[in-house]
Amino acid sequence: MVKVYLILAVYLLFPILIVSAFHKWHFLQKIGTVILAYAVGVVMALTGVVAFEPDTAEAVAFTQIQNWLMNLSVPIAIPLMLFGCDFKLWTKSLPKTLFALLGGTVAVLVAVVSGFFVFRPAGIDDLANVSAMMTGIYTGGTMNFSALGTALHVDKTTMTLVLTFEMLVTFPLILFITAGGYKLFRKILPYPDEAVSVAVDAAHTEAAGVEDYRRMLDRHVFSKTLLGLLLSVAFLVMGAGLSLLITGTLNELVVILTITTLAIGASFFKKVRCLPKTFELGMIFILVFSIVVASQFDVYHLDMSALTLFYFVLYIMFVSVVVHLLFCRVGKVGGDLFTVAHVALLCSPPFVPPIVGAMGNKKVLISGIVIGLVGYAVGTYLGVAVAYLLQLF
Repeated sequence: MVKVYLILAVYLLFPILIVSAFHKWHFLQKIGTVILAYAVGVVMALTGVVAFEPDTAEAVAFTQIQNWLMNLSVPIAIPLMLFGCDFKLWTKSLPKTLFALLGGTVAVLVAVVSGFFVFRPAGIDDLANVSAMMTGIYTGGTMNFSALGTALHVDKTTMTLVLTFEMLVTFPLILFITAGGYKLFRKILPYPDEAVSVAVDAAHTEAAGVEDYRRMLDRHVFSKTLLGLLLSVAFLVMGAGLSLLITGTLNELVVILTITTLAIGASFFKKVRCLPKTFELGMIFILVFSIVVASQFDVYHLDMSALTLFYFVLYIMFVSVVVHLLFCRVGKVGGDLFTVAHVALLCSPPFVPPIVGAMGNKKVLISGIVIGLVGYAVGTYLGVAVAYLLQLF
């Protein structure tokens, strides 16, 4: 178990090291904290540091630790990152947000349905249900993917392959965006963001960017930031309690909806909205999440005989991006709103804050989360509809 504890220490300590070095070395500010966190996780994965013998006590314990870190870090981070938002101004962005959501959903459906007919001659097993799962995961994340796989009785091996290939395709896209690829989307969609205003110190923002981790440990700052953390944890407890009351289990959708709603409500109180460094503290939790997710990137256990399935997944991702870009171009949706909308649909709401942090644009944070939450809500229904539709052919 010593190895498990050492890896846990890396998960928890490296985000602190990253933010400590962020202001010390200027070139790291060009790279961004999120991409640094992903790099740490990928190195851990590629070097085999996180590899364990399957079905051993260590492997089970390590998987549980990873799940706990992922399931706790983002729900705690989301309220912290929303507290400073002035949602009274969000109505300005509502039409563009709805257009970005509609365009992203249509883009996924176009990509999946066209992909079904393009790859049908290749003889991919259970292609209609695979298409349904891809619809679910690209409009709501792995929660909808798992729900559809179970509901449609998809073979477990097929589910594992599809999920592995989806990560193999989507992860480079996330790396591309966080490494500066969002600037390309800004050029393609050079429209202003009319979105949520966030309370920030203009002088600090100009000097240090959106993430300013300096003086976080000052006594008068840290005590107020700690209040934000306690409030965020309280919201998580409320969300978990409500989920257990409604569903009898810890339902991710109910929990995230609850904590997001509570955080938005709390942000209307000036004392909460002006709590210092809550966004930065939320980013630290996001860095923990990023390292854990990236460390799960497994390139050593791929079934290369299923390459056609990989091409199918790659096709869906590529076509969905292109079609969504065209929609947003017609609707004059800004590049940053397009980026968070697409990431929210392809990867689910937890991936929105890291992208927002990488782009340095807090204005689109709530829009991205809302789009992702709607995707959670409709993804399973869309997937079932696609499955029944394609099975007719």
